Amino acid sequence: MKPQDVLAGKSSLWIFGYGSLVWKPDFKYKRSKVGYIGGYKRRFWHGDNFHRGNDERPGRVVTLIEDDDASTWGVAFEVSGAQAEESLKYLNVRETMCGGYLTKMVDFFPEGEEGAPVQALVYIATKDNPLFLGYATPEVIGFQIAMSQGKSGHNLEYLRRLAEFMRQRCPRVRDDHLFHIEAAALRVVAVLLAAQ
Repeated sequence: MKPQDVLAGKSSLWIFGYGSLVWKPDFKYKRSKVGYIGGYKRRFWHGDNFHRGNDERPGRVVTLIEDDDASTWGVAFEVSGAQAEESLKYLNVRETMCGGYLTKMVDFFPEGEEGAPVQALVYIATKDNPLFLGYATPEVIGFQIAMSQGKSGHNLEYLRRLAEFMRQRCPRVRDDHLFHIEAAALRVVAVLLAAQ
């Protein structure tokens, strides 16, 4: 599905963010809601050689992996009119620059709201992307994140801001994958600082 196809006949669109979009959408939107989607788990399995790493030391960012028993918390942004077109143009560059991404419409469940979910567009990095790195232990991922930096900043900042979002906005949700990697990355940083 092409992202622009989802706008056909609609006055507004919801876009679900589960990585850097939760703290830095960088596009105009009408409103936002914290909530979750089902059937996916968030994993640091995607490499990044631009924003949070480089060719020598690619960073790690999150993507979604299908899992019927899982859910992923994040933020959905409602965009309408010209906002929708502008945000899709922007996200097509930001999210799909390297190719290997899918866009899907998923059910988004806003926190604290009963009733039917809303349909939201989500970007998912797939195994077809040359930067898809796949599974590694939290220690390996944490080390990679602690040692990587790109044009948008240090990979550790990405990790810490995502963990901070989950603690502040979704305090009842356990994200062991995220928090184990954060702990591993911070141990690496502590060793590096102690060696100076």
